[in-house]
Amino acid sequence: MFSELIITTYENPRALALCLESLRYQTRMCDGICIADDGSGAETAAVIARYVAENPAVPLRHVWHEDRGFEKCAILNKAIASSGAEFLVFLDGDVILHPRFIARHFELARPGRFSSGGIIRLDAKASAAVTAQDIASGRLFDRGWLRANRAIDRLGTWLKTMPFGPRVMGWFDRLTPVPKSLLGANWSAFRADILKVNGFDETIKYGGLDKEMGFRLMNAGIAGQHMRYTAPLLHLDHPRGYRDPDRVRRQKAALHATRRSGQFWTENGLTRKGD
Repeated sequence: MFSELIITTYENPRALALCLESLRYQTRMCDGICIADDGSGAETAAVIARYVAENPAVPLRHVWHEDRGFEKCAILNKAIASSGAEFLVFLDGDVILHPRFIARHFELARPGRFSSGGIIRLDAKASAAVTAQDIASGRLFDRGWLRANRAIDRLGTWLKTMPFGPRVMGWFDRLTPVPKSLLGANWSAFRADILKVNGFDETIKYGGLDKEMGFRLMNAGIAGQHMRYTAPLLHLDHPRGYRDPDRVRRQKAALHATRRSGQFWTENGLTRKGD
């Protein structure tokens, strides 16, 4: 099956460069990469151009629209609509991938299912100190390094560092009591299943857009499965000037209503009336 990695970004060129650097060390890669860019400027374009120049064998396309505020759902829909891939892996451009991240998504790939994992959050000080050399050495996922940089704060975070072998950690994935939901920085699905629910709801801005999509997928009979402890990402801290607490509260109430209603199709997604 043809696959594509879709990476969302907005005006964070340093983080995107580190994210792309971590792709060099994947044990398995997708057939292509799509940068879904929510209106970034010249610095981000330069990061992408540099990656293309250094990795000419890796097909990469840059899907961009004008900056109109936080419109992640719209740029994701644009990337999905224009993709020729059967299987899509999604992440945000402010994360660093564990070397087995993409391979694990492929291990769990099944039509009629979506997979979603977790993230390990780095604070501002640790995020600012990360270098390409740290990624190359692999030490960023070392538990000693993570503990020294204040990233292991509870049992669940420790388990995300994969302290046991793949088989045991897979059991933790299956047995976790955490409800199945979709985390936009770490998920995958077959494109046909995303089309079944008409993609992301473009009326939703920051706050709950990924969970709303996950609820509609499950309402459509597309089951969610955890990879919480077997496909870790490190999240680099950054400001969120676009965050609107009142809007977030309203949207969270609306998305739970969607879950209860059984609705799976959005009228404001990949296709709209009159298209």
